[in-house]
Amino acid sequence: MKLAVIGGGGVRSMFLAKSIAQRADELNIEKLVFMDNDEEKLAVFGGMAGKVCSLLAPKLKFSTTTNAVEALIGADYVITTIRVGGDDMRVADERFALALGVLGQETTGAAGFSFAMRSIPALIHYCEFAKKYAKPNVKIFNFTNPAGLVSQALRDAGYDFTYGICDAPSGMLHAFADMLKVEPDRVKGEIYGLNHLSFFNKITLDGKDILPQLVANDAAYQQTDLRYFSKELLMRKQFIPNEYLYYFFSSEQALKHILAAKETRGEQIARINKLMLAELKGRDVVNEFDACLKIFEKYYGMRENSYMASETGISRGTQWHFNPFSKDAGGYAGVALKYIDIIGSGKKDSMILCTENNGTIPGLLDSDIIEVTCDITPEACTPHKFTDFDEEALELIRRVKLYERKAAKAILTKDKNMAVDALALHPLVNSYSLAEKLAALYIRHNEAYSPDWR
Repeated sequence: MKLAVIGGGGVRSMFLAKSIAQRADELNIEKLVFMDNDEEKLAVFGGMAGKVCSLLAPKLKFSTTTNAVEALIGADYVITTIRVGGDDMRVADERFALALGVLGQETTGAAGFSFAMRSIPALIHYCEFAKKYAKPNVKIFNFTNPAGLVSQALRDAGYDFTYGICDAPSGMLHAFADMLKVEPDRVKGEIYGLNHLSFFNKITLDGKDILPQLVANDAAYQQTDLRYFSKELLMRKQFIPNEYLYYFFSSEQALKHILAAKETRGEQIARINKLMLAELKGRDVVNEFDACLKIFEKYYGMRENSYMASETGISRGTQWHFNPFSKDAGGYAGVALKYIDIIGSGKKDSMILCTENNGTIPGLLDSDIIEVTCDITPEACTPHKFTDFDEEALELIRRVKLYERKAAKAILTKDKNMAVDALALHPLVNSYSLAEKLAALYIRHNEAYSPDWR
């Protein structure tokens, strides 16, 4: 089996490599190719990923390339994790929104529209290459943000072999397992909603629902991403929200914190990544791996501890290390690998995935892409059925899905008026006058990546 990663020069490449290499023999993955069009970053982060593979799976044929066709030829599975335009474009995406008093978070906020204007055309390009050069039954797992909007656009454009993946829901389950000091595979979750806008209505330990105990547990608000929410609210609602729902539940607080901070999240990431790359550039990342890993740990630890800190005023404050040999928690590669495992083994199992609604969430179209717990078989991906939806959660899901549906169509057809309509629907914009300004700014900002809007 051949697995290709498009965007293999990213900072998180070593995590991908670790996840894949630890399960390569088990899943019969023989070839792994990391592709990126940034040669410098691919040499550094792709090189470190290759070293991790050589340590964990010496028989795995690992390679890097800047040629997408070379990466995709004969691929059985593809993971896409790209950032078109780099960190500096993200910084501008967010600052344009903030200057208008709109929350600019790059996936949940208005800036996600601008990011999608670059992501969608690039991913369509890679999907076309995959149709031409990869195996006939190829599956593409998209981690490129904003994953929900991007996944909607790709499916609307006819690429039904694509699935959106995200590590936030599985990360929350792992955090609960760590808190309870149990093995992660004992903790399962039933979730419905959209990417970065999903709700667990059941979390089980060995089959027993423990969600009421979790939302009542003070430790959960200290050791997991429930730290961003009010215990009183979650006790009353009896659901566990994705951490990104903080931006909807506390939008004025998030905006206040961001405007008061010295840097936006995008500016933090851009600064930290530039410092890291400057120290690693020119080093022999393979033969000086241990020294390079210490540099990586220093800067990646800064990223982790600053996660959502500007927006919430809360820092994780944990010590961060990367150990290639420790048991892998999975991350977003783990989501893709679980699907590969289920298909390869022929067994039925469940997992959290972005897929078509098909009647799961009332008030949405069957073709709407949702994030949901699914049953996976070699023949189908079937969302679980839910009967106890939270009405307020449903209202928010429907509104944001309408935004995503219109935004995907606007980007695919390059329709400026539809872009305005979409942005005006977004709950964190909620204004036609602001939407008109944002649409004009983002169309001009992305001219090099998405030209010829009408």
